[in-house]
Amino acid sequence: MEKAASFLSSLLLGGGGGDEGPAAATVKSLLVYPIKSCRGISVPQAPVTSTGFRWDRQWAVVNAKGRAYTQRVEPTMALVQVEMPPEAFDEDWKPTPDSYLVVRAPGMDSLKVPLAAERTTLDDVSVWEWSGSAYDEGDEAAEWFSTYFGKPSRLVQFKQESEIRPTNLDYAQGYKITFADCFPFLIASQGSLDALNEILKEPVPMNRFRPNILVDGCHPYSEDLWKNIKINKLAFQGVKLCNRCKVPTINQDNGILGTEPTETMLTFRSDEVLRPGHKNKRQVYFGQNLVCKEALSAWGKGQIIKVGDPVYVLQAFPSLNEAPA
Repeated sequence: MEKAASFLSSLLLGGGGGDEGPAAATVKSLLVYPIKSCRGISVPQAPVTSTGFRWDRQWAVVNAKGRAYTQRVEPTMALVQVEMPPEAFDEDWKPTPDSYLVVRAPGMDSLKVPLAAERTTLDDVSVWEWSGSAYDEGDEAAEWFSTYFGKPSRLVQFKQESEIRPTNLDYAQGYKITFADCFPFLIASQGSLDALNEILKEPVPMNRFRPNILVDGCHPYSEDLWKNIKINKLAFQGVKLCNRCKVPTINQDNGILGTEPTETMLTFRSDEVLRPGHKNKRQVYFGQNLVCKEALSAWGKGQIIKVGDPVYVLQAFPSLNEAPA
């Protein structure tokens, strides 16, 4: 048993267990989702802020009561494409009067949302349990989204100057997010997706799982047990296995809801199978939620992650039964 545990540890820790040893994985892709539940942007680098990657879930579309839409209720959000200036992901970039968030969707003219405009405030905006104020992006954006969804809708931006939305306090205290569901970052591995696709009748792409950090070079589902990792000198903590809602069953190319991959994942990625020592809730898991420890202190230069960065696993959970979920 001791030899087996030691071998497992060496796999998870990349053989070295820190910056001095080999990396456990490499950053393959970085993905930012500017508008909650809409398509993501693949970027070569992403500045890390106190609420996650810069621009990630900075905007949300809300209904007439100020409640944020998600793909769970509006699956055609999967078809809404978002573009930002490439330089928006440089560390020190600031919007100019000519900087825009560009939004496109099937059957719609493109929408250009100024990134440096004066905006009014919309009160009583809500995402899950949180409610507060947000910037209203104006009538043109409201008309665009109202037409697309066929009901009154508005585009809002998180008001970081005055609003604080904490992460799930049961798992990570002191951290904050914008319009993300619960945590600032989600990490997943290409190996995990490849292993899943080997047993699916029809393979699915990674966009079903909407990670922020996609890594490669590690064993399938290694990221489940990553407790403390380091990427480009930034310290991340794995705080909760990501239990999946129905979004992974929505085809991101056409917005159509199905049953896979969740139906297959229930057979080997459910809490009943992975965490038999805990009360089972019929959840399935894919990926790990992270917080960045530097978010709790003053921010300095160089707090950025790039594609190709090595990932060092400094500490791993002993087993899935002991990993938070």
